[in-house]
Amino acid sequence: MAQKISAVDSRSPAARAGLRPGDELLSIGGEPVIDFLDYQALTAERRVELVVRREGQIKNLSIRKGEYDPLGLEFERPMMSGMRLCCNKCLFCFVDQLPGHVRPSMRVKDDDWRMSLMMGNYVTLTNVSDRELDRMIARHASPLYISVHAVDPELRSHILGQERGRRLLDQLKHLSDGGVEFHTQAVLCPGINDGPALEETIETLANIPGTLSLALVPVGLTGHREGLSPLRTYTRDEARAVIEIANRWREKLLNERGTRFVFPSDEFYLQAGMALPEDEEYEDYGQIDDGVGLLRLLDAEFHAAWEELPEADRRADGPKRTFICACGVSAAAFLQDLFARHPLTGIEMRVIPVKNRFFGESVTVSGLITGGDLTDRLKDESGEVVFITECMLRSEGDRFLDDMTLDEAQRILGRPIIPVGRSGNDLLCALRGYAQGLCP
Repeated sequence: MAQKISAVDSRSPAARAGLRPGDELLSIGGEPVIDFLDYQALTAERRVELVVRREGQIKNLSIRKGEYDPLGLEFERPMMSGMRLCCNKCLFCFVDQLPGHVRPSMRVKDDDWRMSLMMGNYVTLTNVSDRELDRMIARHASPLYISVHAVDPELRSHILGQERGRRLLDQLKHLSDGGVEFHTQAVLCPGINDGPALEETIETLANIPGTLSLALVPVGLTGHREGLSPLRTYTRDEARAVIEIANRWREKLLNERGTRFVFPSDEFYLQAGMALPEDEEYEDYGQIDDGVGLLRLLDAEFHAAWEELPEADRRADGPKRTFICACGVSAAAFLQDLFARHPLTGIEMRVIPVKNRFFGESVTVSGLITGGDLTDRLKDESGEVVFITECMLRSEGDRFLDDMTLDEAQRILGRPIIPVGRSGNDLLCALRGYAQGLCP
């Protein structure tokens, strides 16, 4: 596979060897370069043997450099290959539940193990061949994040709508035997893959050495499910039953493996109306990007930062400036309690939950609030500035999921909207920084 070079760092080993933009990289060390992971792995040597093509002529180059020094090349395709797309038809696929007017980029279904390695995206492995599994082992692709949902082959293939889902256990054991570790998740649907099926999933995964953890996430359903599988959300009692199963295994596996292994997401505790586990029970917060421990870590970090403030900055009395914290419905009570326990001199925090009319009111997480819903909810509310989680915006930080820009939302509300990082220190710094000019 030829990889066309688009740029060469003028001070790099590649430039000293005479490589130029427009050259095509054919192989490194005798191996074809499939993607950027191959490129990074094969160039992490002191001596790198390249085969390139220039204007139809084949050239062999030998380059000496520091062992982990970059070669200095950029390529026409940054990933050096196309995105691996999803071949499943999951019962609960969120993309299938999107309203018709979302931007096209939201409809892309990726299932790319390379993004799992780099970004922590969850993948199903149904589009991965045995040969590709061997390449993952050869490239030490660890840790990965793998969507399991159920270990029973028939049940998993039913959930994924894909017969290749039956191969999972063989794939996981092969990766584990090759030294690859992985976090796993199960998106749980009431009456489908919880109960005995969940018990089997936990026990089986806990006996595969490469499995680091299992996150339990309740199914997320929008108001746009016409023609899709009949699913429903968890009742409070059903959510409690899931947590009871998890707690039984957490205690057992902590004694046997030294880790609690099973981590229900924050959303499960909120749906169950149960207190979140304490900070130490989340161990290293290895599943935080799956919504496991986000609220507890926010609380712990906010509390630690608040305690370091001078006592004069932690008073509940006196004149105050009113700020709004806008969030999803599920997190509102938690945030109200957080601010009530941590008064800040001169600041009154109003926590305002925003119902999700864009996706449907069953969607209660903060990260899926759109600009339209935010502005509609807050237009008549008092408060001189609005704080939101940065998760409401795309990675560039300028646009909500409904394509409303941050600037447009601020113009509609006539006041600043401040995106805040997800750490407790970020939140405290933003509040005090805006009120007192202490932080940028």
